[in-house]
Amino acid sequence: MAAAPTDREPPWKAGLRGARANLLPGLALQAVALAVVLAYYHHAPTRAAFEHLTVFRARAGFSFGIVSTGVFGGLLPFLYLRMLHGSTCQFSWRQGLLLTAFWGYKGLEVELWYRLLARVVGTGHDPATIVIKSLLDQAVYCTVLAIPLTVLFYQWNAPGIYLRVVVDDFLTPRWYARRVLPTLIANTVVWTPAVAIIYALPTPLQLPLQNLVLMFFTLLLAHLNARR
Repeated sequence: MAAAPTDREPPWKAGLRGARANLLPGLALQAVALAVVLAYYHHAPTRAAFEHLTVFRARAGFSFGIVSTGVFGGLLPFLYLRMLHGSTCQFSWRQGLLLTAFWGYKGLEVELWYRLLARVVGTGHDPATIVIKSLLDQAVYCTVLAIPLTVLFYQWNAPGIYLRVVVDDFLTPRWYARRVLPTLIANTVVWTPAVAIIYALPTPLQLPLQNLVLMFFTLLLAHLNARR
């Protein structure tokens, strides 16, 4: 993961440091996303598999996004960390369950966002539509809701941190600049190309690809941090 920003370090500098730290994993996740999209459009068996997934998604409704994102974004990375470190893992089983529940909620949130973009911007896959959706994703959704909420949750769910500490820090001046902005900068640098690739798929397939990329990215970061 990107190193946590300190209060003495300018937010923009901490954000760029985080982006540099995650540059190689970011390139890897972008390559995975691009490979999946190319396979969908140019490999008949892959396209057929995605068509079956689309039908299954339609039957499952919102529960698909909640369960799949909870598993891919929270449960699997947590189990991987437990497998690497065993009883010495800094995250408890309670924290793992909370992590899974949080990413389950994020699945619902992202699903609603993708549907809103499809209704407002359209369902096309032309460059203009992809660019507009990517800009709204990074400049509006991530800036206003996704990153701030995620930062708050991970602060609260960190080992040895109590809710009172998080609330006091939130009420301290310049909380957004100190805590959110560094993560937002790193997220924009690493994820923007991947987001554009995700929006190249039809709307029902965007969340599954996002989950695949999310899982790959978090597992890769966990592996790199373990090696360090």
